[in-house]
Amino acid sequence: MKKEDLKIVYMGTPDFAVESLRRLVEGGYNVVGVITMPDKPIGRHQDTLQASPVKKYAVEHGLKVLQPANLKDNAFIDELRELKADLQIVVAFRMLPEAVWNMPRLGTFNLHASLLPQYRGAAPINWAIINGDKETGVTTFFLKHEIDTGDIIQQVRIPIADSDNAGIIHDKLMAIGGDLVIETIDNIIAGTIKCMPQNEIAAEENLRPAPKIFKDTCQIDWQKGTKRVYDFIRGLSPYPAAWTTLQNGDKSHVLKIFETEKIEERQDLPVGTVIIEDKRLLVSLSDGMLALKVVQIAGKKRMKVEEFLNGFHANGDIKVI
Repeated sequence: MKKEDLKIVYMGTPDFAVESLRRLVEGGYNVVGVITMPDKPIGRHQDTLQASPVKKYAVEHGLKVLQPANLKDNAFIDELRELKADLQIVVAFRMLPEAVWNMPRLGTFNLHASLLPQYRGAAPINWAIINGDKETGVTTFFLKHEIDTGDIIQQVRIPIADSDNAGIIHDKLMAIGGDLVIETIDNIIAGTIKCMPQNEIAAEENLRPAPKIFKDTCQIDWQKGTKRVYDFIRGLSPYPAAWTTLQNGDKSHVLKIFETEKIEERQDLPVGTVIIEDKRLLVSLSDGMLALKVVQIAGKKRMKVEEFLNGFHANGDIKVI
């Protein structure tokens, strides 16, 4: 079968999913439909609807778009069936019911931003960095009942540098993922794929999950030591961003932290003590210090710490909690 004859339905929502769709369109693959989330209400009064990045791209390129609120809705299932897809591709979408993922004759495969079976879940990029991993990657796998557990088709690995944050790794995996989606499709067409059950790998590894991140997840625990706090902050940068409470005398502010620098020098000070010297903002930890580099105080813009300190006035002892 030629790629032009293979009918593909693509499912995705955020920016991460646009790149793979773009590769399909520009590569001349036959995308017969795009499934994405319903438009999202935004604004103070929630009266403006915002299309997902995937929808915006699909509309710009004249692709058929379906936006079901309920993936089990019979009307949606019937409309999806009418597309007669040979293959479905899922990138950063929702959990699919069996009636959807089991529909195409060649199955449904997912692109996941981790080296499965590690980091099953909604936030694999963030958790790999938070945990201080030295490498990550992307995986294509066929969908089955349990989320992120299907047979692995292919994987690509990349290193995580000590200076990388979640935004940098997101963009790298987005590009590499686009390549892998195309390679996986071509191998499916050629009949050369050799899948590996995840349980054959999982039995040999201590598996770490990648649960969804909430605001409380992002609060910094300064008791964890320099390296772990450093990794935590870059694992949540630039979004959703790690945060702490900056206590300045009798005043307190929520402070988001986007970038830091590890300093091995130890101070005989309580953990969380803030030191301001030479236009630097330092936080004392149990085994060293962190120099805060890029921050954002509630109600203000994100800024370099030098700019932040220009408008900062100490009201007594300063600490983070």
